[in-house]
Amino acid sequence: MTDDQVIGFKEMCAKFDVTPRTLRYYEYIELLQPRKEGRSRFYGPREAARMTLILRGRRFGFSLEEIRQWLLIYEQKGSREQLQVWLELADRQLGVLAGQIEELQAARADLQDLRDTAADELKGLD
Repeated sequence: MTDDQVIGFKEMCAKFDVTPRTLRYYEYIELLQPRKEGRSRFYGPREAARMTLILRGRRFGFSLEEIRQWLLIYEQKGSREQLQVWLELADRQLGVLAGQIEELQAARADLQDLRDTAADELKGLD
């Protein structure tokens, strides 16, 4: 790894728009393993790729333990079992997201109805 591919702690936080606390926590639970020199931490391409996957997993709604499994699959690439585990995780989470979408659509419809009722009442007051 060359020095131009390595970034420090503050740069890592800025690059991924995370707080120092978040970055330290991911290190604490061993999702990230930066190179340490004294109190300084340095992140190379491997850690940047892992951070991209962690944030993607969080956006998809995976737990940190599921993300840990996902990272293991990512690092070991390719076996049938690993891909099957990933598909099962993805299918389960797609079901969760579909349920959340339905709930949000229902809440939106209810709010729209209440808003429309209030707008009609306001017009009646004029």
